[in-house]
Amino acid sequence: MPDPGYGVPLKALIIGGSGVFGSRLAKIAVRESGVALTLAGRSEDALKKAVAELENPAQYVLLDRDTLSAAELAPFDVVVDAAGPFQASHGNVIEAALAAGVAYIDLADGREFVAEFPRFDHAAKEAGVPLITGASSIPALSHAMIDRMVEGWREVEAIRIGIYPGNRAPRGRSVVEAILSYVGKPVRVFRDGGWKTMRGWGQTHREDIPGVGKRWASICDTPEQDLLVSRYSPTRSAEFFAGLELGLLHLGLAGLSQLVRYNLLPSLRPFSAAMLWIAQRLLAFGSDRGAMTVQVEGSAVEGRRMRKQAVLHASANRGPNVPILAVVALIRRFRDGDIPAPGARACSGILHLAEFEDLFAELGIKVEFYEQPMQGDVEHFSPLTQ
Repeated sequence: MPDPGYGVPLKALIIGGSGVFGSRLAKIAVRESGVALTLAGRSEDALKKAVAELENPAQYVLLDRDTLSAAELAPFDVVVDAAGPFQASHGNVIEAALAAGVAYIDLADGREFVAEFPRFDHAAKEAGVPLITGASSIPALSHAMIDRMVEGWREVEAIRIGIYPGNRAPRGRSVVEAILSYVGKPVRVFRDGGWKTMRGWGQTHREDIPGVGKRWASICDTPEQDLLVSRYSPTRSAEFFAGLELGLLHLGLAGLSQLVRYNLLPSLRPFSAAMLWIAQRLLAFGSDRGAMTVQVEGSAVEGRRMRKQAVLHASANRGPNVPILAVVALIRRFRDGDIPAPGARACSGILHLAEFEDLFAELGIKVEFYEQPMQGDVEHFSPLTQ
């Protein structure tokens, strides 16, 4: 294991190191003192290019996450799976990490994948290694924001989270596949005090985001809905929305979702390559301004009902950096000897918002907080004044 004095560096492996998120993670992590970075993937040309773009030296190794072995992971202290998509992922990387006695982190956003992750808990404790899933915008960062906003609260009534990338943000096929995996299909949503079944990419509406303006939003199927309910026990609702900036793309996808809803197609996922091609043709339109919103309603200790909102602003295409910041924070912990206890868990309640703040400042990402007292029943969230 690494030496907290950095005499022995933390050996970190990033699977998918040449991808949209993996390459951005590498560019930040390679600047960390006491970290020896290796990128992994299936394309040597892509890995060579990714390594050449780093400001500090790093290695690369050819690996296939579908077939890799424990022996291939054994030289490392921690392996980060940034490849995805996790909606149809298996546990091969996790099982190899367990067999090798190597800590594991991923950026998973697949609801079923994260829900089933605790099945590795016993094996992880037996192997003496931590396995952490969902070290990304959700739930790692979103829960860090909520923890700060509801500290000292008596009760949480409602939570609403939204992610709204700018149209010019780079995107990869795994992201498109993740979205298309649930579009038009039944999605469990906690609303009106109970679980309801709605359609993925349904409930399409406009969200008014402070400092950004109006963006389209629709229901997504993510691990967040389940994790918000289990961690914060909201009495009314826990919802997650996302939106594409261009109405042509967002509403077009909402229209295509009807083909799945009415069983004319089993899934839109086979069309991911075609849809990615269309989206890339439209990159020149829209903006490079992304945002993430986290809104909560509830009762403070003295019984006063409050509504709070955090808005993360990521302009100039900084948005794709946000999903990897939790991994950087965890790598710092491993490097410094502050290693999470053995076991398999989602990245909820592990990181504090303070652990993100220097990364926000370094990357030019801004987070603003708003709050206001509430009187009477409020059924819908709306933008607040700072």
